[in-house]
Amino acid sequence: MKKVLSTILSLVVIGSLLAGCGNKAVNTATSTDGGKETTKKYAIIVKNTGNPYNEKEMEGFKKAVEELGAEVILKAPDQPTAEAQIQMIEELINQKVDVIAIAGNDPDALQPALVKAMDNGIKVLSLDSAVNADSRMVHVNQADPERIGRTQVQALYDMTGGKGDIAVLSATSQATNQNAWIEWMKKELEDPKYSDMKLVKVAYGDDLRDKSVSETEALLKTYPDLKGIISPTTVGVAAAGKVLTDKGLKGKVQLTGLGLPSEMADYIESGVCQWMYLWNPIDVGYLAGYAADALVKGTITGAAGDKFDAGTLGEKEIIAVGDGTEIMLGDPFKFDADNIGEWKSVY
Repeated sequence: MKKVLSTILSLVVIGSLLAGCGNKAVNTATSTDGGKETTKKYAIIVKNTGNPYNEKEMEGFKKAVEELGAEVILKAPDQPTAEAQIQMIEELINQKVDVIAIAGNDPDALQPALVKAMDNGIKVLSLDSAVNADSRMVHVNQADPERIGRTQVQALYDMTGGKGDIAVLSATSQATNQNAWIEWMKKELEDPKYSDMKLVKVAYGDDLRDKSVSETEALLKTYPDLKGIISPTTVGVAAAGKVLTDKGLKGKVQLTGLGLPSEMADYIESGVCQWMYLWNPIDVGYLAGYAADALVKGTITGAAGDKFDAGTLGEKEIIAVGDGTEIMLGDPFKFDADNIGEWKSVY
């Protein structure tokens, strides 16, 4: 009987050792709670539901978190408001998540809730649309705001021959990324070479399709001599493309901006939009996922000069920008008739 018990105990010990070796071979994000190993929880809150760009960001975040072995929590309010995001932040605090990544609907209104999250030991970072520096540890930026803003004005200059009234169709009036890009557009327009181009209106479609359609129609009605529209938002540029197509304004009103290749392919192939720009929103979310993990593990603190491994994106370094710090994904990419075919099925 003793021999049998001894054999059983030996098998249990061997099994435990094998299980331990197996765990070491997996890249997991876990913590110990009272001697019990628990999986860490990484949450992302995007601007709103029904936004294809946001959906791709969540897809990238989920991919990164799954690679890292943590539990992913995806959140998106019905409407792109700070109030809706605040409610979700409170819910995540109660769930005791380890990190919150957020694309802010307002740079300042979220501060009390996000500070509360950090006071509760939750790591906080923003992506895409930044919250203020006091509300987060670091921000994941798609590209340099100056290059994004100036590039779109330069594109419309080339399309229109540098003459005529132009307008901007933005997302929400509180979106920090949109506002930064628009400020750089205005700075670019100060160059004397744009003396025959006039910015007549900045309209806001709130990243809602129907409202973006209505705002585009209002621009065309209010400014009958309008020669071009810049829409630095995926929802807005697709809505503007549809309106210009439906009204037969190809070549009469030029269009550029930031769009998803899958949504803009028809308009680029038809010539309604000669070219537009974007980065890969999947990569934005993916980078945020790895940055979140680095914050939780203490690899980075959010300070300038910190470096971390970002999976397939390679090593990334945190830089100082304004009052806070950021991680840059890369430069905006130009999509036109020559390459849209190969990208429209990707995202």
